[in-house]
Amino acid sequence: MVVDEGVRALFNPRSIAVIGASRHPGKIGYMILKNILDYGYKGRVYPVNPKADEILGLKAYKRVSEIPDEVDMAVIVVPEKYVLEVAEDAGRKGVKVLVVITSGFAEVGNVEAEEKLVEIARKYGMRVLGPNIFGIAYTPINLNATFGPRDLLKGPIAFISQSGALGIALMGWTIMEEIGVSAIVSMGNMSDIDVVDAAEYLADDPNTKVITIYLEGLKPGTGRRFVEKMRSITRRKPVIVIKAGRSRRGAMAAASHTGSLAGSDQLYSAAFKQSGVLRAYTTDDMFDWARVFATQPLPGGEETIIITNGGGVGVLATDTAEEHSVKLLDPSPGLKEKFRETMPWFGSPKNPVDLTGQAVEENYAKALEVAFESDEIHNIVILYCRTAILDPRSLADTIVEVVKKYGNSKPVVVGMVGGIDTYEAMRKLNQNGIPAYFGAERAVAALAALIKYYRYISKKHG
Repeated sequence: MVVDEGVRALFNPRSIAVIGASRHPGKIGYMILKNILDYGYKGRVYPVNPKADEILGLKAYKRVSEIPDEVDMAVIVVPEKYVLEVAEDAGRKGVKVLVVITSGFAEVGNVEAEEKLVEIARKYGMRVLGPNIFGIAYTPINLNATFGPRDLLKGPIAFISQSGALGIALMGWTIMEEIGVSAIVSMGNMSDIDVVDAAEYLADDPNTKVITIYLEGLKPGTGRRFVEKMRSITRRKPVIVIKAGRSRRGAMAAASHTGSLAGSDQLYSAAFKQSGVLRAYTTDDMFDWARVFATQPLPGGEETIIITNGGGVGVLATDTAEEHSVKLLDPSPGLKEKFRETMPWFGSPKNPVDLTGQAVEENYAKALEVAFESDEIHNIVILYCRTAILDPRSLADTIVEVVKKYGNSKPVVVGMVGGIDTYEAMRKLNQNGIPAYFGAERAVAALAALIKYYRYISKKHG
């Protein structure tokens, strides 16, 4: 695929000018410049402020055109009334992409100024991200050109957000939940670069395994392009979209927020289905699913086994599997006999495989080994309810050891129920690339998304 030079410069700029860089902590122009420097970006950085000689130890310039070097990206943080003027100056300088943080454009009815901004950009061959955004981060090159949290964790999940405040909040949430990201892209009004442009670049990015999108709406007339491009993108990478503005009042709120056309929710659902996009309805679901895509291989089939120490959570998992069309294996007599050897006499070798509340690490290890070695089983769900005889942290160590032994050859998800020590066990599993969730339902729903994508890819490549 031929990569647009402006989009390439968005993710891999060799130099950045921050137009509207500030000397005052608390100002957005200060925060963005400080994030760029403190997160470790290795390219050249130029503050632009007509009233400053130096900012954060760097020489400041009055205009972009005065910088004695090529500038790939210009982050614009000046008031709306100055944006067109600095965009023109950036164009004359040869800047490749404008990252326009400034608000006050189409989202408040100022459509003419937004159209003029894009007109200026096109005149000089520049691309525009925004306006009305919090910035962009691309962790493989230590780029954090946002005014959100600084210390993003590196990982294979890309997050594209049409909402600034939600995007910033979720940046903080990914840090707390130890979810590693490759990119965070704030889209805002999508005057030029849109979610398709960003996703298309990330589809070929070796540092990204899954693309997540918070979407409020598309621009009029772009629906067909969305379906056609996304169909190509989803053949290369899974794409998970949470579409806001489903209700009538929600659609009105979306229109006033980013100037987007929310449109009929049924039309969006149809577009997602046609293009292979996985639709999530909550942010929890979006990142639950992303975590399993980021860490697990695609299944070799659909037959799924549940291993548990509690009948109740096994039933909940079974219900969720049926609701999400996850096919639960009916084990052969020989496989049942092998599972029988991993449990007390009163356990159940059916599916769910109930190791009973007397299960200890050894029972789980043996049952997990049987599941990995059986050709009947393609996907594994491990469930655990807190018991007095099995410390969840010790169980986590056991699961990690067995999964490593078998080289992550089959998808494994874990659902746990318990207190603080159970949370610590889940954290340990996630840190070792084994997706762990609170509760059986979330674990099975995440696996269901993986299986749904497997079906889509198998159908397309079949």
